[in-house]
Amino acid sequence: MRHTILFIIILICSVYQQAFSQDVVTTGAERTDEYLPLLKNKRVGLVINQTSIVGNSHTCLLDTLLSLNIKVLKVFAPEHGFRGDADAGETVKDGKDKRTGIPILSLYGANKKPSADQLKDIDVLIFDIQDVGARFYTYISTLFYVMEAAAENGKEVIVLDRPNPCDYVEGPVLKHAFRSFVGMMPIPLLHGCTVAELARMINSEGWINKKHETCRLTVIPCLGWQHGQEYSLPVKPSPNLPNDQSIRLYASLCPFEATQISVGRGTTFPFQVLGAPDKKYGNFTFTPKALPGFDKNPLHKNQLCYGIDLRKVNDLDKGFTLNYFLDFFNRSDSGAAFFDRARFFDLLMGTDTVRKAILAGKSEEEISASWENELNSYRKMREKYLLYK
Repeated sequence: MRHTILFIIILICSVYQQAFSQDVVTTGAERTDEYLPLLKNKRVGLVINQTSIVGNSHTCLLDTLLSLNIKVLKVFAPEHGFRGDADAGETVKDGKDKRTGIPILSLYGANKKPSADQLKDIDVLIFDIQDVGARFYTYISTLFYVMEAAAENGKEVIVLDRPNPCDYVEGPVLKHAFRSFVGMMPIPLLHGCTVAELARMINSEGWINKKHETCRLTVIPCLGWQHGQEYSLPVKPSPNLPNDQSIRLYASLCPFEATQISVGRGTTFPFQVLGAPDKKYGNFTFTPKALPGFDKNPLHKNQLCYGIDLRKVNDLDKGFTLNYFLDFFNRSDSGAAFFDRARFFDLLMGTDTVRKAILAGKSEEEISASWENELNSYRKMREKYLLYK
């Protein structure tokens, strides 16, 4: 009996020690004492979505600010919408929040940039959206347009920061000729920054409209996190990134969206498998279906796909690899036709040199070596804006 009690005491102490030895991350949104004074007597617009939560209760930032008597006039919604349930590429419509009656204005429909008319009754914009570290994840393109619109219309921007869950600097640096909404800035495919660090970079590197080089920017850093530290998201950032593994694989698998290879949309494990309706692609099988909360009309819907299962792969030490793409390209034996949407692939890569190198039969090592000098230059520039060294 005595030994049993001693064991229980030791077990409780062990659990207690583990719980309190883990680093506790405090997001910018939770640091209300830092930014509430900046909102006093101001008319506020929010750029938020389902990731904009405050504390363990997962209270929406909108609800938090309204409960603190902050005058929130409108919400601007990015790709996937205010609730984060719209499919990739699906138009997000204007509307109203059912709970509060606050107008919801889309930044993924007729316009991706707040208009002067939409901003005329706003003093300050708060940006609080969780990024995943990849250049083609469009929330940071929304950040760019919000900052540009604020600069043009004399508005303040406050960025509430959150950690980067895929914190690497890898891949090609975007060339200006390949600028699009899936790549607005001359940064690598994996940029190694938080949203606030990117905002500082955007403001200081002169990337905003040359007539209005900077906006009035304040960033509220998070606490308890450093670069290189793992971070698991409490809420999925978009419909098809449901867990840590999908986020780890996202940068490496997203280029397949320019091909006829499925990345698992229409399953409960998107961005964790690869396949197509042809046995040459592998022995693992899955069937994409219309799946609420994930994808309503996935590639190869209701067709049996053959491929590979990456749910337990754990060797992604660089965050981005072309190995999977080169493997499927070689299995396809279809040459240039493998790039079903060649222009879109180039936009995702930020350059056409990757596609041309693949068609020329170059290895991943040869291809990645071609962008190393640009990466080194970017890393030096990035150092100026880091908040979590």
